[in-house]
Amino acid sequence: MTTALTPRRRSGTPARRSARRRPPLLLAAATLLVVLLALLGPLVSPHSPTAQLAAPFQQPDGAFPLGTDVLGRDVASRVLGGGRTIVLTALAGTAAAGAVGMTAGVLAAMVSRRLGDLLVRCVDALAVLPPLLVVLVLAAGFPGSGAAVVAAVALATAPFSTRVLRAAADTVLVSGYVEAARARGDTRRAVLRHDVLPNIAGPALVDTALRLVASLHLTATAGFLGLGRGGAAPDWGRMVSENAPGATLAATPFLAPALLLVLLSVCVGLLAGRLADTVGRGAA
Repeated sequence: MTTALTPRRRSGTPARRSARRRPPLLLAAATLLVVLLALLGPLVSPHSPTAQLAAPFQQPDGAFPLGTDVLGRDVASRVLGGGRTIVLTALAGTAAAGAVGMTAGVLAAMVSRRLGDLLVRCVDALAVLPPLLVVLVLAAGFPGSGAAVVAAVALATAPFSTRVLRAAADTVLVSGYVEAARARGDTRRAVLRHDVLPNIAGPALVDTALRLVASLHLTATAGFLGLGRGGAAPDWGRMVSENAPGATLAATPFLAPALLLVLLSVCVGLLAGRLADTVGRGAA
């Protein structure tokens, strides 16, 4: 006697795949929106972000949609102008850390084991220092310099990239196809170009996304402490620090930059996690 089997819906149906894609798309859209606000905001700022226009901690009204800050400056204009520095500094620091990590990690894998270990130990000397201490020392040594914050962010995050990418390159170098390439006489440069770099692109991309989250945190912390670009220049981190004492008088000068920083960090962090899962499934 035969029984009819009810067809089961597979988890890979278009409806379910679309549902799984929705959260990453929303995260990407939210991240893109905050990044565009940070980069393009100064172009649409209604007032000068540094000019004192009204009384301190004035409540939002038609002239000042988010009110005024501790010095009577327009909060909306400062919010629109204060994200570019954080985003560009974090991106520059991440790119610099990625370049150092990729170079040092791959070089440590390609040379002899003893030289590779020595190189990694030298890079690890930076990892012993607390990241915030590195930012404080460099930013204090070069006051008002955005490049000092970029260098500090890169130095604080590069050691971890070096270890991750060295491990990824080591895995590739002991694989069968690399051994076959060496057996047929491929040079070390050819192995690096055709075998190592293409196969560590995925881990490098995930590592870059994760380092970007750390770079955003360090850059915002530098702004909160008043490091980097000085003067009255708007900065989301500095805005949080400046307006925190008056949060009971006017919440928007403190909450607006704080919420944007949290939203950007959380969205980038979640996207990095999604990217790591995707790359991990692809490798499996």
